[in-house]
Amino acid sequence: MPGAEIYAEGDKSGALYQVAFGVIRIYRLMADGRRQICAFYMPGDIFGFESGTQRHFFADAVDTVGLRTLRPNTLSDLSHELLKLALQSLSRAHDHLLTVGRNDAAGRVAAFLLDMAERQGGPLGRINLPMSRTDIADYLGLTIETVSRVLSRMKDAGIIKMASARQLELLNPTALEDMTA
Repeated sequence: MPGAEIYAEGDKSGALYQVAFGVIRIYRLMADGRRQICAFYMPGDIFGFESGTQRHFFADAVDTVGLRTLRPNTLSDLSHELLKLALQSLSRAHDHLLTVGRNDAAGRVAAFLLDMAERQGGPLGRINLPMSRTDIADYLGLTIETVSRVLSRMKDAGIIKMASARQLELLNPTALEDMTA
């Protein structure tokens, strides 16, 4: 169910989760009440890696999700695969840090769209955005108005086509890549 909590900051860590379907958001609430989304996990992704005994983030469902729980006793069987997935998650986090730290608003949105396209199968064609514009803004360190404005400019420039509020088509991935340079 959308908004369903998987775990909260401060909960005891232990199990890992693999997304079967749907999208999970990982976030932290800042001291001033703002929410910073750190990651979106999609089908096949594993999340819940922690360095200590307590959760450092919140995890909840963006849409209807199905999860596979990986308990510590089953993890040794998957250790080779888990290392690969953990490193992939770390690499994605590094890319996100660079995107937010080095790009302007258009570059951040462009990088986000390219990442979503890659994670959903390729640079051309339709991509689904199950997350809200607010989620995207909280992930990119922007306001919802800025995200909406950038998407409108991309649409007007013929770079993307909006099939619906949550589905779009990348018409010119090269232009998006240029925005991230």
